[in-house]
Amino acid sequence: MKAVVLVGGTGTRLRPLTLTVPKQVLPIVNVPMIERVLAYLAGHGIDEAVLSLGYLHGAFEDLFPDGRAGAVRLTYAVEPEPLDTAGAVGFAARLAGIDERFLVVNGDVLTDLDVTAMVAFHDERGAQATISLTEVADPSAFGLVPIDADGKVEAFVEKPAPGTVGAALINAGTYVLEPSVLDHIPEGRRVSIEREVFPALAAAGTVYGFASRAYWTDTGTPLQYLQAQVDLVTGARPGPLVAGAMPTPAGVWTTGETDADPETQGPAVVGAGASVGHGASIVGSVIGPGCQVHPGARVLESVLLAGAVVGKGALVSRSILGRAAQVGEGAELTGLCVLGEGYVVEPGARLDGLRLPAADGS
Repeated sequence: MKAVVLVGGTGTRLRPLTLTVPKQVLPIVNVPMIERVLAYLAGHGIDEAVLSLGYLHGAFEDLFPDGRAGAVRLTYAVEPEPLDTAGAVGFAARLAGIDERFLVVNGDVLTDLDVTAMVAFHDERGAQATISLTEVADPSAFGLVPIDADGKVEAFVEKPAPGTVGAALINAGTYVLEPSVLDHIPEGRRVSIEREVFPALAAAGTVYGFASRAYWTDTGTPLQYLQAQVDLVTGARPGPLVAGAMPTPAGVWTTGETDADPETQGPAVVGAGASVGHGASIVGSVIGPGCQVHPGARVLESVLLAGAVVGKGALVSRSILGRAAQVGEGAELTGLCVLGEGYVVEPGARLDGLRLPAADGS
């Protein structure tokens, strides 16, 4: 079975992390997000994936120079211009010559959805399209997808005002599509699968929703990107951390040779070539390859990308440091700070909830 993986977005909500790299190439516990998505698909029998590319597309080609990700053969479909969700699906599927039932996934969604069961559900109902659904407590940021007792989609409801609707099913971003769906996607213009294609098919009674309670998160915001990693490190989401990772008795997982104080307490993951000084704390955190956490520093439920440095006695709490970012001695970052690649925080600074550099370049 083939899949179209949507990875063409600019990742605006994750800036400044995405100023230099597409969000799906950002690491999730030291493994590029797209590698995790493709490995998940391979586990459900997907042997060919078409990457629908746009923003900084060369990063994907550099990551998979031989056109393969493990058992999955890759095709690159670079949009000549942004075509929106359905336009991107249509462009990629046609370029790859897909003429059979196929899967569509969003490359920034991490999930344990049972795709095999979803395909069986799709077949049993003779659906033209099946949408994965997940229940969220506050659906105000999403459109609602009510279904009948057999799973047939009854309507697509616009985002409700906050506080007006309780827990509800939303579109979780994985689709099983028959090739006939491509007939409903005009070529050469922007087309939304959520606002145009699916409502038209639902009116014809050919769209079903597959509700699942499996783990699901959209990593498109700093909070979600951070939480997806904390969930793995702390065991809130069972699953592989990093291939070859070795645990210490204190609950710190290491990959390759590291220079971590053996008394460092976890749970945490420390990447190859990283160092953690005496008396440092890295609870619930991911320390990327080549990072330095100096003595007495505290890194709490945070993510440090490759080469980041946390100075002596500094605090990094619920925050994200981009590649080679530096936090000076005694500085404090709290409240979901996000530092872009190479950004330097001066010693003793106190930052709360800031993204740096800011949009105005400061």
